[in-house]
Amino acid sequence: MIDSYVALDVETTGLNPKQDKIIEIGMIRVRSGEITAKMETFINPGRKLEEHIVKLTGIRDEHLADAPDIADVLPDALRFIGDDILVGHGILFDYSFVKRAVVNQRLVFEKKGIDTLKLAKLFLPELKSRSLLFLCKYYGIAHNAHRALADAEAAAKLYQKLAAIFYQGNETAFEPNRLMYQVKRETPITIPQKEQLYKLLDRHKLTVDYQVEKLTRNEASRIIGRLLAEYGR
Repeated sequence: MIDSYVALDVETTGLNPKQDKIIEIGMIRVRSGEITAKMETFINPGRKLEEHIVKLTGIRDEHLADAPDIADVLPDALRFIGDDILVGHGILFDYSFVKRAVVNQRLVFEKKGIDTLKLAKLFLPELKSRSLLFLCKYYGIAHNAHRALADAEAAAKLYQKLAAIFYQGNETAFEPNRLMYQVKRETPITIPQKEQLYKLLDRHKLTVDYQVEKLTRNEASRIIGRLLAEYGR
């Protein structure tokens, strides 16, 4: 059984790694079944949070205003992960957001992982839910839901509980699998795009809930197209 790994969780502005951004990352390093280190940080996504994300996580714009950019967090995060196996509840979701951020910095991030959600679906099909919150209540695991570090720690404890109950005789189900998410690097907003976007915002007296300087080229293109269609030049 794998008893040394890093449990990972991220909170994000939404569910789509192609469009949404990480706002908090939490990780737990486990060695021989014991927590030996933790890492947690807010991340400035360059945009205002939608109300449903605020309600879900309790994270507000003021928490993120002075938080570091993802590019400044990644070096420490990647050092923390090192060569470890990743563990998480729906781990591909968290991995996909981190991998996109890593690729955008021209770095490489190829990992294997163990998904406690898949294990729960395999071994607990009779339960009405296999959410992390429900499973933690089911097994009596203390859990502050929808915060990155708390979710990472809960996933680590859930993995240990599932392994203690189901590993014997089901060893292959607990083998780590390669995490597959294909992503191309996003290029930053270009200078001509910045100039055009700032002119449109100024000309039409518009206020926006994102930071222009942090947009990608594709994001800027979509926004400019939308503004031109709605307001004209």
